[in-house]
Amino acid sequence: MTADPAAAKAFYEPIIGWTMSPGTPETGNYGFIAAPDQAMVSGVLALTEDMTAHGARPCWVGYIGVDDCDATVTAIEAAGGKTLMPPNDVPMAGRIAMVADPGGAPFYVITPTPPPGGGESTAFQAEINCGHCGWNELLAGDAPRELGFYTGLFGWSLPEPMDMGPMGKYQFIAHDGVTVGAIMPAMPQTPAPFWNHYFWVPSIAAARPLIEAGGGQVINGPMEVPGGSWIVQGIDPQGAFFSLVGGA
Repeated sequence: MTADPAAAKAFYEPIIGWTMSPGTPETGNYGFIAAPDQAMVSGVLALTEDMTAHGARPCWVGYIGVDDCDATVTAIEAAGGKTLMPPNDVPMAGRIAMVADPGGAPFYVITPTPPPGGGESTAFQAEINCGHCGWNELLAGDAPRELGFYTGLFGWSLPEPMDMGPMGKYQFIAHDGVTVGAIMPAMPQTPAPFWNHYFWVPSIAAARPLIEAGGGQVINGPMEVPGGSWIVQGIDPQGAFFSLVGGA
């Protein structure tokens, strides 16, 4: 979500290699983001004055694929979450709803209806694939509660966690045997619980100067993480927090 889709396009395309297409009346003014391999990996929603007046701010919000969007929203509410935007149909994308977990972290659920020949989503890629999402990390208000919420709704499994000492446990989450991210306690300086999504780039060292040249701000990193990848985190010119992962 961004207050200025054109400015977001100018910022992210050189850094990540995306092709960001503007929304049209046919797509409900929802734009699409293609990775260098032409796979559709994300979208662009222009914030309206009404959205901003109701508290919406530039940010990245992830999607969880489900078989039945409406039924899932009902289950989310029963499990202690809440609906931020009721289910609606987005042309070329699917039926989506914006919801929040019990701690307030927002996310979308989607029953996709890809265009003919589109096949299943490849937006997430566990191995490096530039422009795709490579990791999903929840900074949770109450990590044990949120673990129960998400595993109960989506059937995620929990590989062995990583002990972070005073910061608590970094609990990995997996879907169909593939580790897709982790849930950890939010840090004291975290303004509010949120999902942090990392996008693959070839080189973090090469990405950093592009972030700064584009008017963004680097707030953490570059730093190496377990497994040998490198990450950097920043704020884009519109104020959205973002993260990148890749080689040194």
